Amino acid sequence: MTILPLRPADNATPEALGAFLGQCREAARRDGRAKLVSISVTVDALDPLAVLESIFDPAEPHFYAERPSIESAIAGAEVAVRFEARGPGRFAAVQAWMDDQLAHAIAVGDVTAPFGGPHFFASFTFHDDVEAGEAFPAAHAFVPRWQVARAGHTTTAVANLLVTPDADLARETERVWRAHRKFRGFEYADGGISAEEVRPPPVQAAAHFTTAEAGDYRAAVARALERIEAGEFRKIVLARAQDLTADRPLHPLRILNGLRQRFPDCYAFSFTTGQGPSFIGASPERLVRVRQGTLETEALAGSIGRGAGASEDAALAGRLLRSEKDRREQREVLDDIVARLAPLGIQPEFPPEPQVRRLANVQHLHTPVRATLPAGVRPLDVVAAMHPTPAVGGSPRAAALAGIRELEGFPRGLYAGALGWLNARGGGEFFVGIRSARVEGARARLYAGAGILAGSTPEKEFAETELKFKAMRDALLASSP
Repeated sequence: MTILPLRPADNATPEALGAFLGQCREAARRDGRAKLVSISVTVDALDPLAVLESIFDPAEPHFYAERPSIESAIAGAEVAVRFEARGPGRFAAVQAWMDDQLAHAIAVGDVTAPFGGPHFFASFTFHDDVEAGEAFPAAHAFVPRWQVARAGHTTTAVANLLVTPDADLARETERVWRAHRKFRGFEYADGGISAEEVRPPPVQAAAHFTTAEAGDYRAAVARALERIEAGEFRKIVLARAQDLTADRPLHPLRILNGLRQRFPDCYAFSFTTGQGPSFIGASPERLVRVRQGTLETEALAGSIGRGAGASEDAALAGRLLRSEKDRREQREVLDDIVARLAPLGIQPEFPPEPQVRRLANVQHLHTPVRATLPAGVRPLDVVAAMHPTPAVGGSPRAAALAGIRELEGFPRGLYAGALGWLNARGGGEFFVGIRSARVEGARARLYAGAGILAGSTPEKEFAETELKFKAMRDALLASSP
């Protein structure tokens, strides 16, 4: 990527912007190909979700991810460039496309600021290939036209555009200049959802939902246990899908707003290609984070509920730590992570004993993992090696993935898939799409899963998925006027 020593804020006029875009068009003509152009500016504090709500268009792609507890959030909307792939080589294909785009990109402004420069938002479904009629492609990546992100007290706004050899400079200049002015003095109620609409008036009747279950979960768990006993696999993660239909349309960003408030320690997220449903959720599970050459991941498996008070909560946590079945499940995830990172030359470090991670409605066994990323290893290389982990798939991997398709009876799509972003500096962050729902119109499909091992019972695993469903159901009910 070519970074030009220009500061848009120092000479912020339409004429200066037009002259800069003219230089980009000349570069595109000289090279005989379009240029991805990225303009970054730090702006006054903005809430990225409020910005996304204000410009929300269901026919346009968007991506949103937030960790409220660490004051980190990023939103992108509309498309400058995009790419799709499928099959076992989908991660490598996305990486090659990104490399090609960056090799011909031009960036100016606060590129080194937190979340500065072009970001590539990407989603990968659970399986390498999707079935006919599924809503999301196996791999989808795009650079948004507009991006707003917050890291602590710093807010960075980015405009991205594709400048072709025959670009209409007047139109592009007007579009970027309008966005620049808007982000400098943003009014949240400018279209889309107004701030008052985030919480519905209390006098309005709540939406009514009907619920239907996809398949017989207890029977699927019983069949899985028979196959575990036969030695086909050691562990398989089976999910439930629950379909909710409301008597009025559901707005995914209203639901998301409730999720981020209820689960500040999770990744609150929303993604759509603009051609159908939104995929939203509050995931507790980081898959990969790479920052300044350091890799962070985690082994998260084993679950128990929260107590009504501190004593009951501590007693439940102690029971989880003493559970042979849960510790075995969590250790298998950790061992798999270590084994999958080894071929990349990565030597992870982690504490010898798991910790208990407490969320709003559930507790998990958790082991944080850190490592130095070797030269030449990219974030997507790590994502490709690790996805899907035994925490959402099973082991051995190939046998478990085949069993999932046979036993669950519905396509997973992005459920338990990998979603996240990558920047031009070799960093990025991906999380696992669990505690999630697919929302379209008045319909929502909720997903929740549990790890099945020797010692599991259909009733216990059903109860665990009910606990996980509750978070999303409560968010739907709270956000639906």
